[in-house]
Amino acid sequence: MSPDKKSSSPTIKAFLFVIFIISVILLFRFTPLAEYLHPQALKEFIDKSGPMAPVLFILAYATGICLFLPATLFTGIGAVLFGTVFGFLYNVTGAMLGAAAAFFLGRYLGRDFAASLIGGRLSQYDRKIADNGFAVTLYLRLVFFPFTPLNFGMALTRVSFAQFFWGTFFGILAGGFVMTFFFATITEVWSNGEWQKLWGWKSLLSLLLFISSFFIPKVVKHFKPEM
Repeated sequence: MSPDKKSSSPTIKAFLFVIFIISVILLFRFTPLAEYLHPQALKEFIDKSGPMAPVLFILAYATGICLFLPATLFTGIGAVLFGTVFGFLYNVTGAMLGAAAAFFLGRYLGRDFAASLIGGRLSQYDRKIADNGFAVTLYLRLVFFPFTPLNFGMALTRVSFAQFFWGTFFGILAGGFVMTFFFATITEVWSNGEWQKLWGWKSLLSLLLFISSFFIPKVVKHFKPEM
């Protein structure tokens, strides 16, 4: 391959990456896709899917992550549909599948171009991030850095997929469980109409954990990895 072809490849991939992002924006702006991905529409569709419901939900979660939809939206739907235990399991599976897909998409289309722009001091930071890839990813997950931008952003660095994967996995466990537990508990009270259970131990515990989760970033910031 000639040098000209080699140098143009990262630019072409970066161009495709930009086209992908613009296409997602246009899809939601000028097509009915946004209506189909509305929480109520998703819930009704998955509710009617029978035994395939968990698989379809996980695929919808993963696809939504790649389309820049908020992970919290799908976490709430998973809790409403499947309860605390299975909702948590399916939420984590969908989030990890979506994070992995977004990472590979960003790595393939954007990393070479990003590397071509990095030099000098930026290259040193890129190396340090890679040396502490697991800790950096875990830290950013725990401080609630926006889920999808981080998937694509880490793909543009030298962080390995293994570092990113395990940092993400351990980083979303606590917050994912708390949110699923909270939404599932509120849904249970709402659907049964037993409002007195709002003062039961389960509801109060879910509320306490939910409120406490907002303090996780403040605690974690004391353990910020060296960059």
